[in-house]
Amino acid sequence: MSSPDREVRAARNDPPRTARRPVVAVTGAASGAGALLTQRLAESDETKHVLAIDERRGDVTEAQWHVLDVRDPAIADKLRGVDVVVHLAVDLDLGTDPAARTAYNVRGTQTVLTAAAAAGVRRVVLCTSAMVYGALPDNDVPLAEDAELRATAEATGVGDLLEIERLAQRAPRAHPGLNVTVVRPAILVGGTDTALTRYFESPRLLVVAGSRPTWQFCHIEDLVGALEYAALEKVEGELSVGCDGWLEQEEVEELSGIRRMELPSAVALGAASRLHRLGLTPSPAGDLAYTMHPWAVSGSRLHEAGWRPRWTNEEVLAELLEEVSGRHTVAGRRLGRKDATTLGAAGATVALVGTAAIVRRARKARRRA
Repeated sequence: MSSPDREVRAARNDPPRTARRPVVAVTGAASGAGALLTQRLAESDETKHVLAIDERRGDVTEAQWHVLDVRDPAIADKLRGVDVVVHLAVDLDLGTDPAARTAYNVRGTQTVLTAAAAAGVRRVVLCTSAMVYGALPDNDVPLAEDAELRATAEATGVGDLLEIERLAQRAPRAHPGLNVTVVRPAILVGGTDTALTRYFESPRLLVVAGSRPTWQFCHIEDLVGALEYAALEKVEGELSVGCDGWLEQEEVEELSGIRRMELPSAVALGAASRLHRLGLTPSPAGDLAYTMHPWAVSGSRLHEAGWRPRWTNEEVLAELLEEVSGRHTVAGRRLGRKDATTLGAAGATVALVGTAAIVRRARKARRRA
C-alpha cells in the first residue's frame, strides 16, 4: 500500500550521517522484523558491518551470520567488536507454551545484556510493546513515553515484556557504560499473528458495553525504521512507535465494514476466562482490556529526532484486513472452513454460538474420556 506523500516521508526518515559508522548485531535476524532490519542495515552506508544472530541462517547474504541460541553464553564472543546490539529474538507466538516462552524471552534477554556488557558493546536496543503501559479507562490519550507502566501479566506475553522492561532498567546500573534503548510499538501489523490481529478475523467485532477503545497500529516497516534510528544512535531512552493518531471504534467499524456485537463486560470477560481456562482458546481474558480501553502512544521522542511513520492507521488497517481475509476466528480461536461456514449463519449471535459450541464439545470429550 502507498500514499501520495509516502516517498517524501520516506526520504525524511533517512537517518543523518554519523562520523563513525557502527558495527551492529541483530538477534532474531532470520525472520520478521529482525530479517527486515538486518537487510536494511546491511544495505546502509551508515553502518560499518552487520552481524546476524539466529538459530538458523537467514537470507541476508551481506551480513555475517552466527547460528546459535541467544541463551548460549558463547554469544559474548560473537559480540566482541560490536557497537550496538538490537535484540529481536523474542517469542510472542500464541501457540508457544507459556512457560517455555517466558524461559526463552527472559533468559535470552538476560544473556544478551550480560554478554553485550562483557564484550564492550555500548548500546543494546530492546523491543517490547506499547502494551506494557496497560489499557486502562483513565489512560491519557495519547500516552507519553515516560508514562507509568501499569500493565499486568494477564494478557498474552505481557508478563514477559514487563520483565524485559525491568531488565532494561537494571542493566545500566549492573553494567556501567552500557546504554539501553527500549522501543515499544503499537499494534504490530505485517506478517504477525497476535490476539489483537485476530480480533479482525471475527465475523463480528466484539465490543464490550461502555468501553472506549482507541485503535493505533504500527506497520512492521515503520517499526524497522524506528529500530534503525535507535541502532544508529540517533535517539535513545524509552521510545514508543506507531501511526500518527488513532481510530475510534466507530471509525474501525466503518473502515472495515465489519459490524459490532456488543456484550456486557461480565459476559465477555467471563466467557473469555472460561474458554482459556479450559484450554480452548489461546487468549486469556486479559487480552480483552486492549480492545476496551485506550492505550494509544504519542511517539514524541522519535518525532523530535526527525522520524515520521510512513503508514497511516487507515492504511495499516486495510493491510491487516487483506492479510486476514479468509481466516475465521471466534473468541481468539481459529476455526476450520466448515465450522466457520456453519457459525456464519448465526448472524449477530455468531460469537456466542461459537463459544457455546466449543464449551459443549469440550464437556462431551471429557465425559467420553
